[in-house]
Amino acid sequence: MAPAAPVPAPPRDLALDLSGKRALVTGAASGIGRAVALRLAAAGAHVLAVDLDADGAKSTAEDAGGEPVVADLSSPDFLDTLPKDLDVVVNNAGFQQVAPLEEFPRETFGAILRVMLEAPFWITSHALPHMYAAGWGRVVNISSVHGLVASPYKAAYVSAKHGLQGLTKVTALEGAEHGVTANCINPGYVRTPLVEGQIADQAKVRGIPEDEVLADVILERAALKRLLEPEEVAEMAAYLCSPAASAMTGASMVMDGGWTAH
Repeated sequence: MAPAAPVPAPPRDLALDLSGKRALVTGAASGIGRAVALRLAAAGAHVLAVDLDADGAKSTAEDAGGEPVVADLSSPDFLDTLPKDLDVVVNNAGFQQVAPLEEFPRETFGAILRVMLEAPFWITSHALPHMYAAGWGRVVNISSVHGLVASPYKAAYVSAKHGLQGLTKVTALEGAEHGVTANCINPGYVRTPLVEGQIADQAKVRGIPEDEVLADVILERAALKRLLEPEEVAEMAAYLCSPAASAMTGASMVMDGGWTAH
């Protein structure tokens, strides 16, 4: 029997250097998206800060030394405004609606799926030809602990995040031979405007005071009784773009403070 081929040695330099790379980040006006945009820019990437909020996109782009892209992700028309030479894609944009199933607005359900599942598909398929030609690319999808488990009153959000897990895995399988990796990050509750806005909604739906929502609802299942910071998620996104993570693809990186350890 012929000896097995030697396994290539891992790269010696594992530092993250995205100089010359173009990175697109959606939902970049605030929260996780802004933190990711700034972190990738610090690694040398030219960042496209995508958001419906024009002022927020502009502010992040200025701070990142990149460029703003004002876009409504609920329609694929925005793809006409995007360059095709994208090396890194971070699909982060999203919004929330808290309501019982029987009262959940149908149009809102569809809008959440378009922004949080269809738009990542549109953007990824738009970027892959360039990544394949270059033999390198990174797709990072910001999912959620709600891509792994469910909570009441969040039918659309949970459905979209579960779907994003599947899209990520297919992207990973198809992209592997082309040097493209695709991974999910699954945070628990992060200190963002989206989470802060949920407190009042949860209080209303559950009939409890707002000051009880954080401890008794938001953090009830987590072992670590604190919100994550956007910069923690951004650091994980940066890691997934680094040489140290070149063998990681199709994975779900769980940052839930021990929520799913139960």
